[in-house]
Amino acid sequence: MSEKNELEKKIISIGKTVGIVLLVIILISMSTYTISAGHRGVLLTFGKPTMEVKNEGLHFKVPLVQSIKKLEVRKQKIEVTADSASKDLQDVQTTIALNFHLKESEVPVLYQEIGTSYRERIIDPAIQEAVKAVTANYVAEQLITKRPSVREDMRVLLREKLSKYYIEVDDFNIVNFQFSEEFDKAIEQKVTAEQFKLKAEMDLERIKVEKQQIITKAQAEAESLRIQKEVITDKLIQLRNIEMQMAAIEKWDGKLPDATSGMPFIDVSPKAIE
Repeated sequence: MSEKNELEKKIISIGKTVGIVLLVIILISMSTYTISAGHRGVLLTFGKPTMEVKNEGLHFKVPLVQSIKKLEVRKQKIEVTADSASKDLQDVQTTIALNFHLKESEVPVLYQEIGTSYRERIIDPAIQEAVKAVTANYVAEQLITKRPSVREDMRVLLREKLSKYYIEVDDFNIVNFQFSEEFDKAIEQKVTAEQFKLKAEMDLERIKVEKQQIITKAQAEAESLRIQKEVITDKLIQLRNIEMQMAAIEKWDGKLPDATSGMPFIDVSPKAIE
């Protein structure tokens, strides 16, 4: 009977020891926490956040009294679609890509004022408001032709709005503008008309060049013919004179004209000279 009591005591003692060890392990696990890379922690004491930012690594807290909230401070990317109207009252659907990050030093304040739902409560409404405000300053066609200016206006406005809530804008891009079907058709018709106009202008310019080339060629040919005509005329005159001389020689009977002829004659013989 005594042996049985001793065994029961040992079992109870072992159980207590195991219980204490388990309790210690639980308390230790409840007293420690880790902050992973790219995150920052906000320590809450009875639900109230302390203003100290908990960096990456192992940390300690009071079990059952303190808890930890972790927020990502790495760059994050989201895409949002916003509906708005242009200056000329065209419906526009804009798809926005935003890269942002939380200000590390302001994570406790952000959690205290906004919580972890900062995208739904702050970012999405800010994008909607920025898109509506900027597109209202441009007619629909300018949203396409002046896209860099539109993007910059939206980025500046959005940065101003989000910085108030401890959110930094890293990059901002307009992924796409989507207009009504009627407007798309009007743009397509305008582009087609401009292409026809450009083609007509190019054809007209080509015709002018070809006309000038023809005129220049004709002038060159006319000048060439004029020069050829002058050369040929001179040669013909010379040839005609030669032919007339030859004809006169052929008709001469070998007699010199005398004084009785109607034409004066000068005797150039040696005897006359003496």
